[in-house]
Amino acid sequence: MSASGAQGARWGDLRARVLSGLAMVAVGAFTIWWGGMAFGLLAVVVSGLMIWELAVMTAVDATGRRHALWLGALAALVTAGALVAPSAPARWALLIPVVIGAALPRRDRGVFAAYAFAVMASGYGLILLRLDASAMVILWIVSIVVVSDVAGYFAGRAIGGPKFWPAISPKKTWSGTVAGWIGAVGIGAGFAALGWGGWDLVWLSPLVAFAGQMGDIAESAIKRRMGVKDSSNLIPGHGGVLDRFDALIGAVVFLLVVMKLMRLPFGGL
Repeated sequence: MSASGAQGARWGDLRARVLSGLAMVAVGAFTIWWGGMAFGLLAVVVSGLMIWELAVMTAVDATGRRHALWLGALAALVTAGALVAPSAPARWALLIPVVIGAALPRRDRGVFAAYAFAVMASGYGLILLRLDASAMVILWIVSIVVVSDVAGYFAGRAIGGPKFWPAISPKKTWSGTVAGWIGAVGIGAGFAALGWGGWDLVWLSPLVAFAGQMGDIAESAIKRRMGVKDSSNLIPGHGGVLDRFDALIGAVVFLLVVMKLMRLPFGGL
């Protein structure tokens, strides 16, 4: 392959990624700013789609793939219940799609159960964070995920170098990973400098970025185990919803654990 051909292959998916990314940023920005039911409904829809994709990837046959649609709808339904009537029973109900999905014939029940639990926890966690905190918390999380992904994408392709975890995600490099951490530090420092949060965000932000990268790695491992390239083809240039939100799953689950140990530096949350 010629140098120009290799260069084109390296950046060949950039246009589709940018256009789809801009559309997702526009929808995300509107719902974060609007908050309330608009943001909650986005979390409901995304949770349902991610469970559907996970169920399709781990299905053993065509019947299982058809059942995946109903499982995704169930996930959206119980997430909506937690949004409309937050309570202990509603939180326990979030486990229903996890249990039912793992009980059905599955290529790997353990993988499905673990990742489905993370998906449901992250969907509810986003709703909880937006209801109990300002939009700045969600904006901070999303900014870290987006900036670390973009920085990693460009640094990885421009610099290259040693692979981060080649057996699971052969495209990810240490240069891209470190660039993502640096970008996250910049996000934390920027929020603190603008008075949108405390200076603890400077050290907390790269940890959130790392958790997001591990969420990405986990989804890559599932796809490799199931022998698929993308979780679906719903988003041009990005694959499926899981392919786009896998890092957000890792970041939100990490923050839910952190919140059990300390207050986030956003107005005492």
